[in-house]
Amino acid sequence: MTGDLRIIVLGLIAVGVSAVLGWLARSRLSKRGLRREQAFFGLPENAESLLVVNRDANGPELSVVRHDVSALLELAGVIRECGAHAQIVAHDAVQQGFGERTEFCVGSPVANRRMAAHMHSLLPGVRVNTEPEPIPDRGAFQVGQERYRLEPGLTEYVLLARLTADRGQEARPVFLFCGQRAVASQAAARYLARHHDKLARKHGAGAFVLLLKVVNSQAYGPDVVELVADVTRAAETPVPTPSARASHRAK
Repeated sequence: MTGDLRIIVLGLIAVGVSAVLGWLARSRLSKRGLRREQAFFGLPENAESLLVVNRDANGPELSVVRHDVSALLELAGVIRECGAHAQIVAHDAVQQGFGERTEFCVGSPVANRRMAAHMHSLLPGVRVNTEPEPIPDRGAFQVGQERYRLEPGLTEYVLLARLTADRGQEARPVFLFCGQRAVASQAAARYLARHHDKLARKHGAGAFVLLLKVVNSQAYGPDVVELVADVTRAAETPVPTPSARASHRAK
């Protein structure tokens, strides 16, 4: 073998080795990313999960409004990436606790009884104005002492939360997508699907509650979303009722 041929052969071997090492490195990183994603969602291979949604009051029993369907499609892609499975359930048909299976609950507590139960149990610092009359605070969120008003089509808020029933490592999380309107809930599902890797790196398997703002949905739909704040502490801290505050002042 001549010197030139030997150099060519060695070069090809080096290229081949580099390609194999690169493939192994990418494969390892991909598997590590998948494990992080599965841990974040509580969805190991072949795990079961629940997608809980409102019923469309104007449709047949199992129909779902358009924006909720879009939210489900966003979440279904994430579940599929984890190698898990999902069951779609109406909000008033779920009669079980949580922690056994990962749950994705979509909708406002006004129309979604499951969402209302989760918020009452897990987010005592959040209040949603359910006044049916067209007052300025209709649909407003109050998180701690801060109030966030709804301006339909212009400014709409949504809470995106990852919560667990306890601090145990085996408990499966529940994800809440609580929007002032259905388009905001869809925006939160899309935000989670796009940013779950960053959220997993930041929060790990811990709880968080994020307040998002959907900007000008009448023009941009669910695509323009701003992170307003991490409101975990305020959302998890019970807000004293007016009678409790009055009693405290009397003392």
